[in-house]
Amino acid sequence: MDKLHDAAAGEHLSKEDLNKTDHQAIDDAEAFAGDVEALPEEESMNVEQLQDELAKQIAKAEEYYNRLLRLQADFDNYRKRTAKEKEDFVNYAAASLCEELLPVLDNFQLALAAKEQDPSKVVEGVAMINRQLQDILHKEGLTPVKAVGEQFDPTRHEAVMQEITDQYPENTIIAELRQGYYLKDKLLRPAMVKVAKSGN
Repeated sequence: MDKLHDAAAGEHLSKEDLNKTDHQAIDDAEAFAGDVEALPEEESMNVEQLQDELAKQIAKAEEYYNRLLRLQADFDNYRKRTAKEKEDFVNYAAASLCEELLPVLDNFQLALAAKEQDPSKVVEGVAMINRQLQDILHKEGLTPVKAVGEQFDPTRHEAVMQEITDQYPENTIIAELRQGYYLKDKLLRPAMVKVAKSGN
């Protein structure tokens, strides 16, 4: 192209140079035309590939979104169900115990009804009810705190009285004023006790 410019400016080129220049220009033009023809096809392929990829990603995103919606619905249902179960547990936790105590209540009513006819029957009835009640509570895990004859333990006993005596070692529990109880491994209430104190 520089040689053509030089010719236009008045410089002399040989016939051979002109032929080479023409052939080179033709080759360059053909190559450029080939590039131009190929470009739209390559771009078209790239666009189609991008569209396919975009469609795949959109489908995947929709799948994830639908899965998320299902998980959220499942979690909401689980939360509602557990809340209802918790409410039922709080409301009816004592139902089985109350059902077991109904016969005790029946026996109390029978004992009270018998007081006019035979007062001695009342004492027998109360003793029977006491045994029945203790059996039910023991089955539920209620056990008494050991007290009389034990060494005083502030984690299990509450000392409300002291007695100066030489008959028992120091801090020995000599009387139980109110029984203490465990519910399984948990202390429900300490035993209220009288403790021996040395006179020395």
